[in-house]
Amino acid sequence: MNPYAVLAAAAARWERVADGLDGPRRERLAEHLATVRRATDEQGRATAAQAAVHVLREGLPDEFGTEGEARWAADVLDDAYLGFHAEDLAVLLLDGHRMVGPVLGPVRERLLAAPALNADTVLRRGGDPYARELIRLRGAGGVLRLPRFQFSEGTLPWMAVLEVNRLLEADRDPWGAADWWLSANAWLGAAPAELLGGPMEHQLADLAGFLMEGE
Repeated sequence: MNPYAVLAAAAARWERVADGLDGPRRERLAEHLATVRRATDEQGRATAAQAAVHVLREGLPDEFGTEGEARWAADVLDDAYLGFHAEDLAVLLLDGHRMVGPVLGPVRERLLAAPALNADTVLRRGGDPYARELIRLRGAGGVLRLPRFQFSEGTLPWMAVLEVNRLLEADRDPWGAADWWLSANAWLGAAPAELLGGPMEHQLADLAGFLMEGE
């Protein structure tokens, strides 16, 4: 079977994979997935993907052996399985978050595509990239990305951002907070991030407060 489809199925079955692989096998799987990511030629990528599949079959034969694959093979579409992709398994294991699958995967890609600063840049400019009130997203390889909209000049954060991020509990749910800031809001007529520094900025905290009260 297409190795990328098997890795996609492993992402969809992440709870079973996480519980079923011992430490050494998880480390081997992580190494192979990292190689899949950074390979510059298709042959090298395919070889690493096949090695990752071997780890899954070795550690979870009931799920990814011949009989296990037969149970879910009908739901495979090319490189995908039920909307999951091989990259989703890398995100789960290497990046350490769950923004994967047919619903959350596109959100992850959209948010990571937004302009951002890395932690080193913020530190060099005298800021604190680890401040509780700032949104930090994990990109490929677990690299921290701080959405650029949070900063007015250099690495000076908007006060409104700090207040709203506290209300949105950005330290607990950074992806949800980033999505709120960067998505069009029907009440505001724009994405909240677009209103920073403008006359409607004062409405942002009230709107975020109403959102959290409704949960």
